[in-house]
Amino acid sequence: METIYEKYMALPIDKGLLCLEYGDIADPYFCYPVNAKPIGFEGCILYCFLPEYGEMVFACNPESCVDQNVYPLAANFEDFIRLILACGTANPLEQIVWMDKNKFEEHMANEEKILTDEQRTAVQQLQRALSLLPIENPFEYVKSIQKDFDGSKIQYSDEYYEVTGIENPKGTNTQDKHLVEFEPVVFEFNRKQDSD
Repeated sequence: METIYEKYMALPIDKGLLCLEYGDIADPYFCYPVNAKPIGFEGCILYCFLPEYGEMVFACNPESCVDQNVYPLAANFEDFIRLILACGTANPLEQIVWMDKNKFEEHMANEEKILTDEQRTAVQQLQRALSLLPIENPFEYVKSIQKDFDGSKIQYSDEYYEVTGIENPKGTNTQDKHLVEFEPVVFEFNRKQDSD
């Protein structure tokens, strides 16, 4: 049976209109988890799955306004789409992490003014094609997902720890790393002596 994600990927909608420009991680930013499975991009912001968290959908933002760069947005892809249906694009969802309810409502009012006809059409096509309804309270939904989230299983690169100054749980101290030792190589030279 085809999943909501597979149906979404097959849709002939310009996903960039939803702030989910499709692409691969060619040049990863320091905060992109090493095993992230991309859903789409909004500039440098990556929306993705992380295998250790199952179907949960994440945002990875190298320019985050909070002290974390990777945070969950939805328990699963279906909810993620329903959130987009409620907000018009993925952008407002990604911003909830640093907002209170008033800021979010203000942001949504501004988003409503700048949404293009193409974006509105893309959202309508998405809703029809996937037969989903918008989530009623996107702000409360996302805040509840983020509230007690345990990010300890997120797999970051060594660069992440270097950039953030957070201690690397794998350790980067070369004294602790096992070095490979080789047998010593001895070179012998036979010098030809000149005879007088």
